[in-house]
Amino acid sequence: MDNSNISLYAFRKYGDMVLRAAYACCGCYAEAEDIAQDVFLQLHATPVEFEDDEHMKAWLLRVTINRCKNYRRSFRISRTQPIDEENSGMYSMDTTDIEVRELIFSLPPKYSAVIYLYYYEGYQIKEIGEILGKNPNTVNSLLQRGREKLRMELSEENKPTKRGSVRRT
Repeated sequence: MDNSNISLYAFRKYGDMVLRAAYACCGCYAEAEDIAQDVFLQLHATPVEFEDDEHMKAWLLRVTINRCKNYRRSFRISRTQPIDEENSGMYSMDTTDIEVRELIFSLPPKYSAVIYLYYYEGYQIKEIGEILGKNPNTVNSLLQRGREKLRMELSEENKPTKRGSVRRT
């Protein structure tokens, strides 16, 4: 299969997954679309040999997460305020799902990537380690710390105020 066929095949098979991963990592649908496009352009421009579809999927996720890390470190994102996208989300989610996703997006990338791959893509810790190039024990620690940070944020968000109502931010 030549490179254009590989990239087209990958786009058709994994395009939605790459877009979801980018959205989960960066929290902005427009940026997620740009990142997904960059990932498939890189696949098209750079010849890569894959052992099987799982290898291709892991490569796509690794490149997507790395692009999202670069996006988060970019001057543009660090110096600008994001436009609220609550009404233009790509998923039909209730308020709780949106709040949890926003909390995941607010975590440092090392935690949000691991949580996304574990809970949303269904990868095991060993597989996440291979994708991210980290030791499985490190991935397990990041997952535990990320869960704890989410738990603390959720408990902070649901603390009663002085009048007895639940605080919503």
